[in-house]
Amino acid sequence: MGGVRTIRIVSYDPGWPAKAEAEAERILAAGAPALLRVHHIGSTAVPGLAAKPVIDLLAEAAALPELDHARPSLERLGYVWRGENGIAGRRYLTLSDADTGERLVHLHCFASGDPAIARHIAFRDYLRGRPDLASEYARIKRKCVGSSGGDAARYVACKAGWVSRIECEALAAH
Repeated sequence: MGGVRTIRIVSYDPGWPAKAEAEAERILAAGAPALLRVHHIGSTAVPGLAAKPVIDLLAEAAALPELDHARPSLERLGYVWRGENGIAGRRYLTLSDADTGERLVHLHCFASGDPAIARHIAFRDYLRGRPDLASEYARIKRKCVGSSGGDAARYVACKAGWVSRIECEALAAH
């Protein structure tokens, strides 16, 4: 399963929130007592927004060392532990379908109080309250998939400026 991951954007699936909730419950049970709560974030958490068909979850941990101790329990759920994966203070895990290899969940974990938590939640809530921006974001994501040839790194880089600008707006409004 190495190599370049290909990104695809699909229409909003009204089943995403229920999938996120069920997965959050599994994660909380496995990560107890280190995990305090799990938030559904990202585009799949914004009703009506086209997205990659991958659920993004953000788990708040009491502290990162406690989360690190919960690693074996999360790996037993099928998650692959990827460490900080380029973001200091984060623990990043992924869950893929065992048969197809298709990515199902991105799990971003931070210690409670980390500013990344507020940033992700503010962005999600801002898009939920601004359907005009959610529609604009969908257009940008589709354009970026096309211009990047579906390459994940190029896709993220393409939309980074827009996301950064809207995150700043969201935090100011939050």
